[in-house]
Amino acid sequence: MLLVILGIVAVLVFVGMGIYNKYIKLKNLNEEGWSGIEVYLQKRLDLIPNLVNTVKGYATHEQETLENVVRLRSQMMSIDTKDIDNIEKIQKIENELTKTLRSIMMLQENYPDLKANEGFLNLQNQLSQIETEIQSSRKYYNGTVRDRNTFIETFPNNVLGGIFGFKKAAFFDAVEGAERAPEVKF
Repeated sequence: MLLVILGIVAVLVFVGMGIYNKYIKLKNLNEEGWSGIEVYLQKRLDLIPNLVNTVKGYATHEQETLENVVRLRSQMMSIDTKDIDNIEKIQKIENELTKTLRSIMMLQENYPDLKANEGFLNLQNQLSQIETEIQSSRKYYNGTVRDRNTFIETFPNNVLGGIFGFKKAAFFDAVEGAERAPEVKF
């Protein structure tokens, strides 16, 4: 009888270890996904001053838009983007910044000289590539969130998760209306 009890305890310990190790693996993949987003957000932040300076010379009537980009960049840089717990703050500013940058990119339609500026076209191309990478990183990150949260919410992981302190991760969602192109008024 003692051997049976010890056997059951040993099996439960091994199952618990397996569940814990799987959670750690999913948590690490989730943090890796977040670091990918962080890298591309930083690349975009580094590109913004050049973009603003290029546009500033052409679009003198767009001072407010340019100031918004600079303000949002400063806000983003003041947040610890390495801390995945700041996702809500980062997501809010990031989505505003994306909309404002889209507005700047649309300025070229009203400023023919800007449209022909090689520096602007190069920055526009770089920004487009970075935006694509941010989207890919978001998809990967959200996939890791889905896997992590599904693992935490299924039985018996949900029982052991309470004991081990498993935490769900937050999705990186776009704000409402982000799918629409920004409206540029002159």
